[in-house]
Amino acid sequence: MIFQMPLSIINETVNTAARNQMVDITDRVAKAVQQRGVKDGFVIVFVPHTTAACTIQENADPDVQHDLLAKFEQLVPQMETYYQHDEGNSDAHLKTSMVGNSVTVLIDNGRLVLGRWQGIYLVEFDGPRERRVNIKLVNLA
Repeated sequence: MIFQMPLSIINETVNTAARNQMVDITDRVAKAVQQRGVKDGFVIVFVPHTTAACTIQENADPDVQHDLLAKFEQLVPQMETYYQHDEGNSDAHLKTSMVGNSVTVLIDNGRLVLGRWQGIYLVEFDGPRERRVNIKLVNLA
């Protein structure tokens, strides 16, 4: 196996339509893998925002997305008496910290190595907004 230098970052724009939303970006990431011809390696998907996150989650049943967002709202309500941040989005910052800003996915034979029901999601906690997603491919072949 020969390690090759990482390919340049691919910037994707994702527009969200709600304050809290999960947007499936799996196809965008898979397209980047295909276009750059990566056969074996990995991809890092990074969301450079403090009120939006990135995760791998079930993509077969939209009820899962609903349930996750509802539970986050229950655990971290939008308004709390002790919030001090003036913008009114302290909850979004907390939720983003809980979920995280990046995921790493293996690539094997030119395909993302995801479980049968898994997809890659941008998770919006302070929308609607225009978000950026950075995709970094590393080819190990």
